[in-house]
Amino acid sequence: MVETSGDSFEHDLFVTEFPKQGYGIVDYLQGRVHFALLDQMKLMHTSGMTQEKIKETILMRVTEIIENFEPNSDSKGS
Repeated sequence: MVETSGDSFEHDLFVTEFPKQGYGIVDYLQGRVHFALLDQMKLMHTSGMTQEKIKETILMRVTEIIENFEPNSDSKGS
């Protein structure tokens, strides 16, 4: 990804950091996903997308990620 001059401002405006302390790994990972989806929906709404288009786009992307997921039994990373 390429960083542009406005990225820092947009990052601060649209990216919510999930706290690392006080959560088990499952809750931590779910929290990161939850915050990321909310941040993305906020950005999409700000850019003028309708709620229905936001829903359609996110569901399409999540479905694509799931369908392309190929777990590797000998790897612990992504």
